[in-house]
Amino acid sequence: MARRFSAPYQMEPVSGLATWARRLAVFAAVAAVVSTLVVRFDFLEVRPAMATFFGALGLAGLSILLALAGFAAIWQTGARGMARILLALLIDVLILAYPAYLGWQYRSLPKIHDITTDAIDPPKFETLARLRVGDDVNTAVYAGLYSAELQRSAYPSIETVQVDLPVQRAYDLTLTIVNRRKWRVVDSRPPQPPRREGHIEAVARTAVMGLPEDLAIRILPDGDGARIDIRSASRYFESDLGSNAARVAKLSEDISSAAENAPTPKPEPAPKQPAKGKTAPKK
Repeated sequence: MARRFSAPYQMEPVSGLATWARRLAVFAAVAAVVSTLVVRFDFLEVRPAMATFFGALGLAGLSILLALAGFAAIWQTGARGMARILLALLIDVLILAYPAYLGWQYRSLPKIHDITTDAIDPPKFETLARLRVGDDVNTAVYAGLYSAELQRSAYPSIETVQVDLPVQRAYDLTLTIVNRRKWRVVDSRPPQPPRREGHIEAVARTAVMGLPEDLAIRILPDGDGARIDIRSASRYFESDLGSNAARVAKLSEDISSAAENAPTPKPEPAPKQPAKGKTAPKK
């Protein structure tokens, strides 16, 4: 039976469980924010910072358990501390909500981190390949048939972008869109003879943690138009939680829309012909 409050509520002691639940929640929030900033601004290596972040999630889970135990203790003893428990639970929910959503995505999406519009001959990382070395970094080499099959099942709409623009205009348009998104361009080579291929490499960042994800874009002539192939790959972890597919799909959509709305270039005026019965003046 729950204890009756025989003394004024203000005279009851504060539950130690409630106090520790709040302390752990605040500490977990600070650790989660600091580890996120460390990753986003490249203060430390990604792996130790992510270990700190997951430790913060564990502390938030422990805080919830203490909060529930504190609630039971308050119900039985009449001690104070309900406000501390509610504050702890609110902080814990704010910390765990987004990671819980990402965990659901991890279970439902394929475990791939390299998305491309051309799985047979994907655009190559050249400049960015130098940054994709080490035991904790994903290789610059495409995963091949296994990744292509998983991508085709999960993201069937991702395919090469075809535009009715000359290859140089298609390159300029694509580079403009990349710069507009504020991705860090590390290499850009326009399609110049004898090499007819335009090549762009850039680094994007995930929305919250700011983890680097690399892009390689290839622009080739295709008759009177151009074809654009895009590759986006996470630098860390085996699963990208759908971020690369979303980036490729949105970039493809933006390029297609911009190409359709691009103004038609004015034709060059034809050279004037001498009037009939007159000959052009000699130089």
